[in-house]
Amino acid sequence: MKRLDSTEIVFKVFAYTFLTVFALFCLYPFVYAISAALSGRVAYYSGKVVLLPVQLQFDAFRDIIFTKRFWISYANTMFVTFYGTIWALGVAILGAYALSKKRLVFRRGFNFYLVFTMWFSAGLVPQFLNYKATQSIFGAMGVMDDKWLVVIAMGMAAFNVVLLRNAFENVPSEIEEAAIVDGAKELQLLSKVYVPMCKSTVATVGLFFGISRWNGYFWARMMIRNRNEWPLQVFIRDQLEEILALEYEATTAYAPNSLIYAMIVCAIIPIMIIYPYIQKYFATGVNVGGVKE
Repeated sequence: MKRLDSTEIVFKVFAYTFLTVFALFCLYPFVYAISAALSGRVAYYSGKVVLLPVQLQFDAFRDIIFTKRFWISYANTMFVTFYGTIWALGVAILGAYALSKKRLVFRRGFNFYLVFTMWFSAGLVPQFLNYKATQSIFGAMGVMDDKWLVVIAMGMAAFNVVLLRNAFENVPSEIEEAAIVDGAKELQLLSKVYVPMCKSTVATVGLFFGISRWNGYFWARMMIRNRNEWPLQVFIRDQLEEILALEYEATTAYAPNSLIYAMIVCAIIPIMIIYPYIQKYFATGVNVGGVKE
């Protein structure tokens, strides 16, 4: 075994110490949210809640469980996340597969315009026009559910297409040629060769899409007109605005903000459950998709 010299030991000690402290700083807001949700009214307003709950109570979570609108918005968020991830991932895979082929006409131009949108963002106005155009098309088709508007209009992400394109370009051409000799068509090449061989990158991009859809707020708030179709993030912001605008009487064992913290904790649970299963693909997926050989 190779012995480390003094400089390497100092570097490793510094690196591990820094990463540990950084991880604790990242974890603290979530721990504080749980503690604030479980602490009593007096303890919260007096500033006694720092790390652990004070005057432990579960009334905030109990009230969340019996709040119908919370669960309606939760279902809306799951709808947008599930269908939005499938739609966006499908669009990204098809686009990346086409752009990875050297036989594609005007391939260099298409790739340039794709990367150009990452350098210079068009801003809010084109995005707003995109939403309005999609909304008018849905209206002409008789689709009045604005959740589908958020799903369809957010179906493109240039960075994720670039990751998938680079991963597809790293697939050995000999494997594709062997599949073509066996009679594989384009869709079979994509589904049977490219996607399975780049599953780490596909899983990573799917995680990116899923988290962005789950946390999506701005366009859902701007474009969804029916309050019963609001996703969870919009509902939580609406409840926070009500708390800030009204003076609550001391009728509960918890502070009004504790109810918001309880909602936040409940909102992050699905991501915490799913992320460990996807995390093993994350480093591999980013490395394969981010580096072109």
